[in-house]
Amino acid sequence: MEIDPLPNGSGSTAAAASAASEPVPMVISPTAASNKTTASSKLNQLNESLKLEHQLLRVPFENFKKTIRTNHRSVEKEVSSVISGVADVADSNELSKDDAVLSLTSLVSRLQGLKRKLEEGSRMENLQAQRCRARLDHLESVDAENLSEWNNVRLKRILVDYMLRMSYYDSAVKLAESSNIQDLVDIDVFQEAKKVIDALRNQEAGPALAWCIDNKSRLKKSKSKFEFQLRLQEFIELVRSENYMRAILYAQRHLAPWGATHMKELQRVVATLAFRSNTECAKYKVLFEPKQWDFLVDQFKQEFCRLYGMTLEPLLNIYLQAGLSALKTPYCYEDDCTKEDPLSQESFRKLALPLPYSKQHHSKLVCYITKELMDTENPPQVLPNGYVYSTKALKEMAEKNNGKITCPRTGFACNYSELVKAYIS
Repeated sequence: MEIDPLPNGSGSTAAAASAASEPVPMVISPTAASNKTTASSKLNQLNESLKLEHQLLRVPFENFKKTIRTNHRSVEKEVSSVISGVADVADSNELSKDDAVLSLTSLVSRLQGLKRKLEEGSRMENLQAQRCRARLDHLESVDAENLSEWNNVRLKRILVDYMLRMSYYDSAVKLAESSNIQDLVDIDVFQEAKKVIDALRNQEAGPALAWCIDNKSRLKKSKSKFEFQLRLQEFIELVRSENYMRAILYAQRHLAPWGATHMKELQRVVATLAFRSNTECAKYKVLFEPKQWDFLVDQFKQEFCRLYGMTLEPLLNIYLQAGLSALKTPYCYEDDCTKEDPLSQESFRKLALPLPYSKQHHSKLVCYITKELMDTENPPQVLPNGYVYSTKALKEMAEKNNGKITCPRTGFACNYSELVKAYIS
C-alpha cells in the first residue's frame, strides 16, 4: 500500500524513521570503483582543458563587437550626411524645383545604398553571432565520455591556428574544411591580417595605417606606438627618395602631434634630413635598413594578437613547451642523448631554450635498522614478508643469531638464505 505524504511531510515520518533505523548495506565492486576513478580523472582533465579555451571565445566576440562598431559608424555618417543634405535643400531659396528634385533623388539613392550596406552588415553580424554560439555549444558538448574525440578536435584547431600564424593559409583552410571546424577557427580574422602583412613586406604602409584608423580608439587605449612607427617609416621613405620638402610637410602634419610623448625618437628620425640615406653614421644608417619593415611586421602581429585577445605565441608552441618543461634536463643537450628523447631533435631544443630545467627528485632508500643509505655497495634485501632492509644490517643480525633473521617491525622470522636481493634502477 502506498502512503501519500502530507504537505508538511508528516505522512511519511514513521516510514522514514523506520527506514533510517535499519542500516542499508552498500556493496561497491572493484570494477565500479575503478570506473569511478577513471571518470573522476577524465573530469579533472576536462576542467584543465576548459581553462585554456579563453582565446576560442574571445576572438569571435571581439570581431563581433568590431563589426557592430563599424556598422554603427557607417550609419551615423550616412544619416548625418543625408539629414544635412535635406536641410540644405529646404533652406535654399535659389534652387529650382527640378534641381531640388534632383538633389532629393540623389539623397534617396544614398539611403538605398545605406540600406544595402545595413543588410550586408546585418548578415555579417548574424554570421559572427552564429560563430560565437557554435563555440559555446562546442565547449558545452564536452564530457567525460567524449573527451578523447573533443581533444582530437582541439588538436586540429591548434594546428589550424599555427598554420595561420605561419602564413600557411591554404593548408589551414583545407584542414578546417576537411575536419568541418570552420566555425571553431579564425580564418577570416587572419585573412584580414594577411593583407596588412603582405603590404608591409612589400614596403607599403597604407593598409596598416588604414587598420590603425579603424581601430584608433582601442590602440589609443592600449597606448600603442604602432601608428607612430608607421609614420616614422613613411617619413624615412620620403627622405630615402630625396623628396625633402614633402618629408618636412609630412612631419608637420603627421609626426608633430606625437612630439609630446615621443620627442627623442622624433628628433632622431627628423635628423635624417641632414644625414641622408647614404650616411655611414650607425645611429642613422640603421633607420634606412630593410629590416625596419620586418620590425613593423612583427609589431603589427603583436598589436593584432593583443587587440583580439590572442596569445602572442602560437598555441602549438605553448602546448609543446608545457610538455617539454617536464622533460628538459642537462642530459638532453649532451651528444649521447637517446633518440627517444624529444629534446634530441634540434627543433625541440630550440623551442625549449627559454625554459628552465625540470626539477628532478631522486629517491633514496635508507635502512630502517642502521639508518644508512642503501646503494650498490650496501644493496637492499627483501624478506619473504615484503619488508626491505640493508645487506649490512641483515648480515650482522644473521651472524648473531646463527643465520636467523627476525623482522624488527613484524617479528617475522626466516633464514638468511630466504632473502632476495633487490636492485636499484
